[in-house]
Amino acid sequence: MATDLTEALQKDPIRNRQIMERIPAGRWGSPTDVAGTAVFLASPASDYVNGHVLVVDGGWMGR
Repeated sequence: MATDLTEALQKDPIRNRQIMERIPAGRWGSPTDVAGTAVFLASPASDYVNGHVLVVDGGWMGR
């Protein structure tokens, strides 16, 4: 996620390139990318969801 904590990685040309090559979405995630997931999990739509890890990472883990 593109946050203050990852700013150094984003600014490092070599490390940033390595990370971007691994993200199928082709971009750093933003905190707003997590918002829809949070709304879903906080809503009745997720009432029957249990014991699942919902990964919001632009495809990083699925690669």
